[in-house]
Amino acid sequence: MTEHFSQFNFLPVLTDVIDKLQFKQPTSIQQQVIPAVLEGRSVIARSQTGSGKTHAYLLPLINELDPDKQEVQLVLTAPTRELASQIYDEVKTIIDYAGKGDVWKAKLLVGGTDKQRMMEKLKEPPHIIVGTPGRMLDLVSDQSLSIFTASAFVIDEADLMLELGFIEDIDQLLVRTRQNVQILAFSATIPQQLEQFYHKYLENPLHVKIDDSMAPETLEHRFIPLKNRTETDVIVSISKMIQPYLAIIFTNGKEEADALAVSLQQNGLSTGLIHGGLASRERKRVLKEIQNLRYQYVVATDLASRGMDIKGVSHIINAQLPKETDFYVHRAGRTARAGMEGMVISLYKDEDVRLLEKLKQKDIPVPFWDIKDGDWKPVHYRSQRKKDNTADHDMDSLAWNQVKKYKKVKPGYKKKMKKQKEKVKDQLKKQPNQKRK
Repeated sequence: MTEHFSQFNFLPVLTDVIDKLQFKQPTSIQQQVIPAVLEGRSVIARSQTGSGKTHAYLLPLINELDPDKQEVQLVLTAPTRELASQIYDEVKTIIDYAGKGDVWKAKLLVGGTDKQRMMEKLKEPPHIIVGTPGRMLDLVSDQSLSIFTASAFVIDEADLMLELGFIEDIDQLLVRTRQNVQILAFSATIPQQLEQFYHKYLENPLHVKIDDSMAPETLEHRFIPLKNRTETDVIVSISKMIQPYLAIIFTNGKEEADALAVSLQQNGLSTGLIHGGLASRERKRVLKEIQNLRYQYVVATDLASRGMDIKGVSHIINAQLPKETDFYVHRAGRTARAGMEGMVISLYKDEDVRLLEKLKQKDIPVPFWDIKDGDWKPVHYRSQRKKDNTADHDMDSLAWNQVKKYKKVKPGYKKKMKKQKEKVKDQLKKQPNQKRK
């Protein structure tokens, strides 16, 4: 097995770890990132969930640890406690598999824990610190922790850091590192503001972009027109057609998530809810209930879903399509993992037509389906907008017929006629059932 990883020349202890992790071969991102990390080069990597990015930086960074130096060598940051905890668990697994529990020291630094107790534990600096930027900055500012000795600084889910307003904390932390610190930044998308941040701190980094395959052999896409129906009505109809092990239902905001979750619960669906507006303790409780399979459906937002490592997701339902293809791909990447089958079902409106075209350009299938008489039916794409435009054109014609015509053309007459036409048109719209002359 390890012959596939032998190209990286890891220490024997890391080779044993890879054996125990049962990794068969490097993923695309590991193939590109690991050599650069081993060379000490900074990296900006763009990839989706499930690409293997966590081990793409953990394995080479831990390979370079110097256990004889009792100082912070690796700083690993994540935007949420849940994600930081997941990364920390992976670090602990590597340490345990390596049999280095007494040699390699790691600490988890997140909010919601006793700060004084944490400060006591940091009197003996760990080699690796994993945590949220806010708690790390708090400890650094109190001089309970020094990160100046760190050789590498990881920013995981960097776009979410930006979205949640933590990029300023990252900025303050990097100011306190040495000038040549190796920076490894990972995210699903790279907004313009994030590019500006990268330009400030990273000099000649390796850019890695993984165009994750939508696994056409295991992942099916279906697009359903919302028409004049509610999202709840369509999802309830879908629920009668599928038997999900676990389905994540995405919305584009917290308010939409709240309303949809309540509505689905009222319609008898076992539905959980998770988004950034929930208190940390509540998010932790819901995640535990999800892992214990209490819910068959979970309504979530894009931001909250970044901190979720949920196995066995069989279906993704987009109650509302995102505006960008990257977010669609990120959502879809939560199912059909590890060779399992999955389905992405998306409810679409006419304003989503641009996204549909972009998905086609990325070679993502966009088949149109609907549910009729309790069964799936393939349908052709029909835009309600075209009908509306035709009706609007007819209304314009009726309105122009009633506009007063000027015998003499004076400056501004076109503007006056157009204004009068709009006024007549508004009146016609308010009288839809009256005969229009």
